[in-house]
Amino acid sequence: KVSAYLLFFQSTCTGSAVAPKLDYEAPTITTSLSPQRSTMTTEVDEKLAKMSLSDEEINNNPLLQKLLSLSIPHSTYPHPASTTSDELQANAPLPSDSNESHTKNLFFKDKKHGMFLVTIAPENDVNTKELGKLLKLEGKVNLRLADEAVLVDKLGCKKGCVGPMAIMMNADKDVTLVLDESLLKKSKIHSHPLRNDASTSLTPEDLLKFLKEAAGVEPTILSFSPKDEAPLAGKVPSSRPPGDKSETKPQIPPKSKDDAATSSSSKSNQNKKQTKKGETQLALKWAKSENFAMWYSDVIVLSEMISYYDISGCYILRPWSYKIWELIQDWFNVQIKKLGVENSYFPMFVSKDRLEKEKDHVEGFAPEVAWVTHSGDGELAAPIAVRPTSETIMYPAFADWIRSHRDLPLKLNQWSNVVRWEFKDPTPFLRTREFLWQEGHTAHASHEDADKMVMEALDLYRRVYEELLAIPVIPGYKTEKEKFAGGHRTTTVEAYIPVSGRAIQGATSHDLGQNFGKMFDINYQDEKGETQIAWQTSWGLTTRTIGVMVMVHGDDTGLVLPPRVAPLQAVIIPIVSKTCPLENLSDYCEDILKNLEEKGIRSKLDDRSIYNPGWKYAHWEQKGVPIRIEVGPRDLEKKQARLVVRFGGEKIDVDVSSIADTISTKLEEIQSNMFTKAKEFRDSHLVKVTDWKDFVPNLELHNLVLTPWCGGEHTDWEEWVKEKSREESLQNAGLEGEDARAATSVAAKTLCIPFTQPELEEGMKCIASGLEAKCWVLWGRSY
Repeated sequence: KVSAYLLFFQSTCTGSAVAPKLDYEAPTITTSLSPQRSTMTTEVDEKLAKMSLSDEEINNNPLLQKLLSLSIPHSTYPHPASTTSDELQANAPLPSDSNESHTKNLFFKDKKHGMFLVTIAPENDVNTKELGKLLKLEGKVNLRLADEAVLVDKLGCKKGCVGPMAIMMNADKDVTLVLDESLLKKSKIHSHPLRNDASTSLTPEDLLKFLKEAAGVEPTILSFSPKDEAPLAGKVPSSRPPGDKSETKPQIPPKSKDDAATSSSSKSNQNKKQTKKGETQLALKWAKSENFAMWYSDVIVLSEMISYYDISGCYILRPWSYKIWELIQDWFNVQIKKLGVENSYFPMFVSKDRLEKEKDHVEGFAPEVAWVTHSGDGELAAPIAVRPTSETIMYPAFADWIRSHRDLPLKLNQWSNVVRWEFKDPTPFLRTREFLWQEGHTAHASHEDADKMVMEALDLYRRVYEELLAIPVIPGYKTEKEKFAGGHRTTTVEAYIPVSGRAIQGATSHDLGQNFGKMFDINYQDEKGETQIAWQTSWGLTTRTIGVMVMVHGDDTGLVLPPRVAPLQAVIIPIVSKTCPLENLSDYCEDILKNLEEKGIRSKLDDRSIYNPGWKYAHWEQKGVPIRIEVGPRDLEKKQARLVVRFGGEKIDVDVSSIADTISTKLEEIQSNMFTKAKEFRDSHLVKVTDWKDFVPNLELHNLVLTPWCGGEHTDWEEWVKEKSREESLQNAGLEGEDARAATSVAAKTLCIPFTQPELEEGMKCIASGLEAKCWVLWGRSY
């Protein structure tokens, strides 16, 4: 009998619901069994001989069962697991003289335009920019390979198991199927039936019949080019690659008179993204108002703040961004020490028993906890969690250290990293699987003392945003629905992001009450000798601060840094030429640098000879340095220098004898002006609404909305507003739904109950429930 490998499942159905099982007494394979195996004999590899598809596997495969029920002729055969088209062609080669083809399948996602399953011939490739044009997608297109979780949710199969027939599994009908025109010219098309250890072959006509009758899909047919004729589609690089210097420049033919006459108009029609700033590749590809998400990604990469890493959701903080974090650390350490807080460090691992000791707390973090289960080749006796936050790590030690009222208050802070395995779309600084933060933890003898600590910590966070980052924030209380898991009450500072019109939580400070004290036995003897439970707080600030700063202040050139957190506050650029070499300006520039450093101004002399002044201007503008100091031969002659301000573009000539004092004053002026501009813009998008009909329209105008509210404890009405605002927003946009895993939503959520409350008129009703209003609450779309 034919070996097990050759007992592949084949059906040429004539209406029967179950295909006949094949059993051949032939010593060799004939072409009638399977064209793609016509050259094989029964002398097959022992490993392959063990492969077969059981009846159970066939019956449990929805695609194969659908093919049977529709009486569509097909052949299904097993082969070694193959997750890529290259592996598939090696593991299940087709005869070279056959007009048959395997497939390569790519699953793309675009936040604006939706999802696309693209099935092409293995020798072809996809240029995502050209694909967007061929699909006639309007506006900016950002097609990227979707995460496996999206693939499983939408097509019911894992990475490497996709084929065009998987579109049948798309119950929501929100995936567009794109087929390579060249495949339809083949005699047979082979593709995975939701598993990577088997393939199913059909004629193009039968494949199209299946797509129409089983999935109700009319695929989009497009022509794709071979790999050597189209740019490769791939992962977004961590930085833009420099041009290939080995490549010779094309010869440009001399212009004719007609060419010269039309050159002016043709230049004005060129794409600015291709021509701006020439070959330096410093220019951003996206305008902030044009595509905010891509602009943000462009800025943080090209300004050398971030590099991408090979683990999704994890990023490299380059020195430029880490220095900003250090400056925040330096300021914050001084302030917390004034409050009697000491720095410490606790381990990053926590046992499962400890983590799960506080039920509400662990439920709040459970979906994001990363677990260590193995050490080397061995499995751990019990899994160990990587720190999502440190309450359960630190508080057993608090219980050991606190015995008497004399041990209180205990005020500790640690600077550390945290891992929260986010499943939503990661965004550098804003939503990452690992991030840096400070977390303060304190224990007190009274609730009054603990509450004072909560407010002092929150005010420090307000000052970080407003005094260092020049970003206005709104302090307030979180509602019961939004408070810290396991805590008594949460306070927050909320910021506003221009252009996107979204709010973002800046930092939080938590009143933990006595909940954790009870769980971890943090008891003490008071002055009367009676046993009491400590009152506790926790509060944290993360590297999210950097991302918020970028989004609020950045422009179409790049970063715009507030002087107090700028790694460099001033950069000196000598304007050299053939008639004025660097040697003529060097001593003059060095003297300026010395004066600035003596004044405490973070400064640098950019005397690199490989770059011209224009390139340096663009480079430091993109990195957001507040002041550029230009020094040329005329400045040397006049004993002056030209200052160019990054924020606003002001240019002034100053006497070199007073340049340090002038720049010091100018930096404070810039800091103040940046805050004023951000606050005025935020305030112009802060509105009061007392009638539901005005609620969603104001969200659409990118506003933060203050409404009368029946109280933070009404989580049911809070959820109603969230769902109702999502429903109306999607309806207004002509959409049926949104991806639950999306990092941003069109739904409104409560941001806080602001400390500063507008007057609440007597008889005013809650905007949702119609109950008597107790306070004003701030709503917005949020990151």
